Order: sequence, then structure tokens, then C-alpha cells
Amino acid sequence: MTVLDSRALNRATLARQLLLDRADLPALDAVAHLGGLQAQEPQEPFVGLWSRLRAFDSAVLSTLLTQRHVVRTHLMRRTVHLLVAADVVAWRARHDAMLRQRVLGVYRSELDGVDLDDLAVAARAVVADGEPRSMPEIGRALGERWPTPGPRVLGEIAVALLPMTQVPPRGVWRAKAGARYVLLSAWLDREIAPPAAEGADPVGQLLVRRYLAAFGPATTADLRAWCGLAGLPAAVAALRDELVTLRDERGRKLIDLPDAPRPDPETPAPVRFLPAFDNAILGYDDRSRIIDDAHRGLSVAGERVVLVDGRVAATWTVESGTVTVSPLRGFSAADRAAVTEQGQALASFLSDNESDRVRVESSPR
Repeated sequence: MTVLDSRALNRATLARQLLLDRADLPALDAVAHLGGLQAQEPQEPFVGLWSRLRAFDSAVLSTLLTQRHVVRTHLMRRTVHLLVAADVVAWRARHDAMLRQRVLGVYRSELDGVDLDDLAVAARAVVADGEPRSMPEIGRALGERWPTPGPRVLGEIAVALLPMTQVPPRGVWRAKAGARYVLLSAWLDREIAPPAAEGADPVGQLLVRRYLAAFGPATTADLRAWCGLAGLPAAVAALRDELVTLRDERGRKLIDLPDAPRPDPETPAPVRFLPAFDNAILGYDDRSRIIDDAHRGLSVAGERVVLVDGRVAATWTVESGTVTVSPLRGFSAADRAAVTEQGQALASFLSDNESDRVRVESSPR
């Protein structure tokens, strides 16, 4: 059985995440290929696509959002993702139980005595008119019947229980707007696909294929870490004849699509700037293929990171048109030059070509 070391897994990840070579893809196709982009910080997907696409135009992504080809919604891991509308319609029902369980895990004590099915029916009645509302506004309406949890908690629970989307201008390039929600079915003018018949899991099988295309090779624990769904081992088993099995250096079983790219581990990896919460890092249970364990906390703390030779090697911030890079390890002269060059390009993108200022701080001793 083929054994893949960390560097081989790294290069496979970069290739499938469109980080080894910038892709000549339309933004919509890129969002679909990646299975969505994590997007609780509204502007971060723009940086994620800029780092992955050769000719990315921020206005195009904004238009896709305002024209309802992509949507912002709670889905994988109960976090906000930017997804292609067709994927949300197909996938949302498969995530219902997970979304409910996760919100219960956070607010179980506040929900003592509250029937979630009754709450979902009441919440649907509140938002049935199609008027965009914030979570607290939804919660205040529900608070007339359930006063104890409070508006913020009730609103958050309602958004988890119902298929809803955040509407523009939230998520539009350079827009500053609060999160306001409407039902997905009303926004997209089509109903969410119903759950599959008992014993069947076509969406689960599709999610396995889509995950491996964008993240593989990977373990089933990695797959679960990406989507938050517990029931996919059965989907993996159903696809056994379609998949290949590999091993990592620790002997763990990896699954993959047979014809997916697995580049030579010595393939050069260019410098890439990643946004906060990028799924190239968060989409795995074992993130050691791309980030050292010592820095793993950065990936959940909202730090933006820089990849050097395919691995997290620095964090970055931007203020007043200047991109500042803070190395996590020593940089060679060539590393520093490559980081500076990409930082200048990023500064230009973020400032609409008004600034290309970049500052690379001293490496730690």
C-alpha cells in the first residue's frame, strides 16, 4: 500500500486547494470546487479566492452574491460558509441533525423546557414575510412565547433550526453591514431538497467525493472535521469500489479518488497568503500536513497566515494600506523576497491599486 509522507500530503492539499498553481477558473466554479469557503468574517473569502485564482475580480464575487448564485449560510460545522446556491439546496437537509445537535450543545441549559420543533414552527412564522431580520430581531419576536432564553439565544437557535441565509450587503466587497437573515427558499425561489429515504445517503456520498476532490487524500476523521457530520462512514463504505486506500507515515488509512492529483513531493510551492479561518487548514482533523502543531492554535484564533514552501510560516495583518508579515520561523533571503513580492501584490489588491506597501518583520530568534 502506498505510503504518503507529510510533504506528499502537503503538495496534494495545495494542488486540490488551488494553492500550488493559481487556477484559470471562474469564481463560481472555484467556490463549488472548494465545497464553499468559510466566511464568518465577511471579507475573507475575497482574499481566499485572490490567492487561488489567476484573474480574480472582487466585483464578480459580489455580483454572484447579489444575484443569488452564491449564498452565505450556516452549514459545515455550524459556521458561516459562502457556498454555491445549488450546493446549499442539495446539502442543507443532510446537515439538519448536526446543526440542531450543535446548537443544543451550546444552549442546552437555556433551552430547558423548550420544544425545538415548536420553536422552529414559530420562527418560520416570524420570517415567513421575507423581511430580512437580525438574530436579535427574530429572538425578540420569539421571546413573547419563550422569555427565558433571551433574544440573542433564541435568534441564534432559530437560524440553526431553519434553512436561512444572510442577505447582501453583508459579504459584498468593502461593504460593512450587519447579518440579516431570510429563508433560503424565499431568497432562492426554490425549496430545499428533502431528506433522502431512510437507509439511503446520496448526499453523504456526494460530500465524500467533493471533499476528497478538494482536500484529499484524507482520513474519515478529517472528513468529519470539515463537515461536522458524524454519519459519513456508511457513505464511505458505500463508495469503497470507487476509492483508493493509502497510508500516512503513522500507518493511518487515507481514502482518495483514484485519479485526483498527488504531485511529486518535491514540486515547488509558491508563497500564498491565506485569509482567516481558511479551510485549507481547518478542513482537517490532523492539520500537520500544512501547519506545525506548535502553531495549530492560530488556525482557530482568526489569524491570517502565510504559506512558505507550502506550510504556515508567518501571520499577516493589513492597516492603512500596508501589509505586515510576522514570521514564525527563520526566512532565507529567497523566502523574504518571495513573501515581499506576494505581499505587495496583496496590498495592491486590498487597496484597489492605491498601495503596494509591505513590511516583513524580523524572524524570531
